[in-house]
Amino acid sequence: MIRSLIRSFLILGAVACFQLPATVRAGEPTAAEKEGNHLEKKGNAEEKGANADKARAEKLDKKGKAMEDSGDKNDNKALEAEGKKTRKKAKAQKEAAEAREDSAEKMEKAGDKVEKAGVDQKKASEKAAK
Repeated sequence: MIRSLIRSFLILGAVACFQLPATVRAGEPTAAEKEGNHLEKKGNAEEKGANADKARAEKLDKKGKAMEDSGDKNDNKALEAEGKKTRKKAKAQKEAAEAREDSAEKMEKAGDKVEKAGVDQKKASEKAAK
């Protein structure tokens, strides 16, 4: 008896899910939503790359500092100068990575704004259709 009730509730529940009106179900994303998602994904990928570049620059800076210290301790002016040159190069790479990260964040924010505009547009069109 209980098993038959459970089966009938499950069947009725499944039928009820398929009978929901189309407005309740999630519809196709608008072009603005798709473009916003695309911009956000692109921004995330760019930010990930910038973080990798920044880590690489920090590693290069450590290497340059070690070279500079080694040259200073051993009175090797050439090694010390090369260490300074490496640190200068690392600093430039780090600044470029930070600029890249900033532009990636702007891209993500722009994508979010476009996506929100698409959602608002969809809501307005659904409201007008009612």
